[in-house]
Amino acid sequence: MATYKKTGSKVKKGQNNTAEQSTTADVFNTLDETASRSEKFVIKNQKTIFIVLGLVVALILGYLPYQKYIKAPKEKEAANELAFPKAYFEEATASAVAVDSLYTLALNGADGKLGFVDVSSQYSGTKAGNLANYYAGISYLKIKNYKEAIEYLEKFSSDDELLAPTAKGAIGDAFADINQPEDALDYYLKAADLRDNNFSTPIYLFKAGNTAMELEKFSKALDIFNRIKTDYPTSEEAKNINIYISRATYASKK
Repeated sequence: MATYKKTGSKVKKGQNNTAEQSTTADVFNTLDETASRSEKFVIKNQKTIFIVLGLVVALILGYLPYQKYIKAPKEKEAANELAFPKAYFEEATASAVAVDSLYTLALNGADGKLGFVDVSSQYSGTKAGNLANYYAGISYLKIKNYKEAIEYLEKFSSDDELLAPTAKGAIGDAFADINQPEDALDYYLKAADLRDNNFSTPIYLFKAGNTAMELEKFSKALDIFNRIKTDYPTSEEAKNINIYISRATYASKK
């Protein structure tokens, strides 16, 4: 009986081992070459590298004491200073008489205490200093100093759900009061779109819609009023919105 014999299997296995060893050697040689180049780069640029590392460490070590011994105490001091004019501001908003004088005291301070204007300038960069810009802007708006109101409200920045759109909307109110309805419309829309909620958004959309009607931009007003009806049906502004939609529809067809 003839028997089938396998041939060449040992030779092929040896060839594979040789190829694998060769490949492994190539890999290690490559790694050695790469490591050698890296070492040369470090040696050549070690002065620059140590300077950069030193600066990074210095920045980190400097930042921590700054936060603890400079920034934090200044934030606390600014918050304490803000409390005095804020009390006058809150009294003015709750009062029906002599409000202009109360807002003026809040703005300028009294009895050696700072007002919003000074807190804003002396503590710029702090949370209280930023908040002073908002209070100053609203105070100026209340006493009809519109230019100053716009200036301070523009300096205020916030991520707050209601405070941020309120500040933008107040700028719109200031422009409306100085008979610049185009600018007022722009800021009302910015205020409406800044935060999407069922309170501030429909308020400023409603103001924007009425301002668009004043500007005889009837189609734009219609779009805005329809947006209130569709997107914010439970809002206060949506209760009688059909009346405004009808007016804008009629005016756009004339």
